[in-house]
Formats: sequence, structure tokens, C-alpha cells
Amino acid sequence: MSEAYLFTLAQKTIVVVLQATLPILGLSLIVGILVSLFQAVTQIQDMTLSFVPKILSVVVAVLIFGPWIFRIMVEFTYMIFMTLPDLVR
Repeated sequence: MSEAYLFTLAQKTIVVVLQATLPILGLSLIVGILVSLFQAVTQIQDMTLSFVPKILSVVVAVLIFGPWIFRIMVEFTYMIFMTLPDLVR
């Protein structure tokens, strides 16, 4: 196992983590900004108003992007298991 392989594996790991988390984090960021704008315009400063829409957006994002994220994770895991014999040499 060479250093180049480890760097490639680390790079692929970071890409997979970003692909799996960015849709959910991006949607919750957009909802958070919209809720903050709504709170600023209406001057309603209720804490539950900021958390509930974000939680609901995360649940919706998981429902929408869940199969895609699952496929990415399965493909990455499959690649790791297929290269496992090369790692022990």
C-alpha cells in the first residue's frame, strides 16, 4: 500500500462525505436564511420558528436525497471492499 493510494482513498472519502452531506446542509441553509428573513421582516423572534422549519427541511431532504445518498455510500463501500485484498499485501 503506497502513499499515493492512501491519498487517493482519502480524497475519495472526502468527496463522498461532501456528496452525502451537501444536499441536506444546503437545503437547511436555504430554509434557515428564509426563516431569518421572515423573522427580520415580521420582528417575530420565537426560537421554535427557527428550528422547526429547519428540522422539517432536513427530514424532507433525507426523504428526497436518501436513495441517492445511499447509492453513493454503497458504491464507496463496495469499492473499499473490492480493494481490500490489495490493502493487505
